[in-house]
Amino acid sequence: MVANTGSDMTGSIYHERQVKELCALHALNNLFQERGFNKQELDQICYSLSPAMWINPHKSLLGLGNYDINVIMAALQRRGREAVWFDKRKDPKCLCLDKIEGFILNVPTEYKLGFVLLPLKRRHWIALKKIHGAFYNLDSKLDTPQLIGKDNELLIYLKDQIDSKEKELFLVVSKEIDSNQGWLMEPYEIKEDNNTDHDSIR
Repeated sequence: MVANTGSDMTGSIYHERQVKELCALHALNNLFQERGFNKQELDQICYSLSPAMWINPHKSLLGLGNYDINVIMAALQRRGREAVWFDKRKDPKCLCLDKIEGFILNVPTEYKLGFVLLPLKRRHWIALKKIHGAFYNLDSKLDTPQLIGKDNELLIYLKDQIDSKEKELFLVVSKEIDSNQGWLMEPYEIKEDNNTDHDSIR
């Protein structure tokens, strides 16, 4: 696993680079700004989620990673956090950014074997986090963290991302903030969308 500690005017940023299909692992560690999770722990979570399955539906059959959202949610819960799916029909301006510890984006990505582009559909996990007063894109496919900017720039960035029907956004918050919906600014209210299929998001 490759981890860079990039330095700029804002200080040092922990940033893991992409290995195999371990983007979910990198996103979690980049979010917490430390190497807190490893492949063995995420694999164990997969087995605990589906202990009786011959082929585990939460990760790659080849053991390369490709973990789904259920694994990420369970991993966050082990650290006292929750992943909250953001309804893309809402404007990101409804978010109380001070109560949100970070964001995880799920985006489509191309799959390559060496230099050969394969006709396979894959999903990619990306962590976004506020560090030293500014938000950064900590995508493990980037050579270095990408500066997004302050709160207003982040809201514009998020709106641009969720305008795509192929992308999903999750908020990472504490259990307390999740329980009282403290991540949502007044007077917004959220309604449960029973049509959200988390098992289809990888």
